[in-house]
Amino acid sequence: MLLLCRVTPYAPGPPGDRVGGTEWAPMNTHADDGWSLVVPLKPLALAKSRLAAAAGSRLRPRLALAFAEDTVGAVLNCLRVRDVVVVTDDPAAGEALAALGARIVPDAPAAGLNAALAHGVRAVRTRRPAARVAALNADLPALRPEELARVLDVARKFPRAFLADAAEIGTTFLSAAPGVELEPAFGGASRLRHLSSGAVEILLTGVDSVRRDVDTGEDLAEARALGLGPRTAARWLPAAG
Repeated sequence: MLLLCRVTPYAPGPPGDRVGGTEWAPMNTHADDGWSLVVPLKPLALAKSRLAAAAGSRLRPRLALAFAEDTVGAVLNCLRVRDVVVVTDDPAAGEALAALGARIVPDAPAAGLNAALAHGVRAVRTRRPAARVAALNADLPALRPEELARVLDVARKFPRAFLADAAEIGTTFLSAAPGVELEPAFGGASRLRHLSSGAVEILLTGVDSVRRDVDTGEDLAEARALGLGPRTAARWLPAAG
């Protein structure tokens, strides 16, 4: 049985390192019928514009990359996950996330978030037509693999399922069973759109790290309270004091 815990890491390190008293598991490379997750990422120069007020214009893109690195690193350490596709046109982000083990797919549609997600799902299912897929935000710097595993276990029971963000307005996770279209409707008040589309809302306690996306300084403070991933901690804590 997986035990849930929240810690605040204060030192950087790749998956497999001991950070803040917690040892990250090695990447899962033998998942049986595992999930394929699709993570979209804007070019870093454009990402997380609302965070500039708290972080400044120079640190903001570096934090956006750190968020994505910690998100993807945690996903790849989740025992339910087979692989991760990152949809991005940013070369620096692509290089960094590929080094973690993600497959990088260019944002060929260049038509916004939902088109990028649909494109990522097609990339997955071109190789594995019966893949079980899920979309996940790239800005979950406190993400814990064991909490994501609980979300995936519930999502597995439904054709389509989603998890609302911490504000209960947006969405951080949307899944589709084999043979089912994802039909992403992310952005703004996406919780209601996903409900209206027939997706089942996942109602779980103790999965705060999967719900805490970061757009503002206040969001980042809440993620810090949950326990930031190592790369975000290394870039933000010295600046935040």
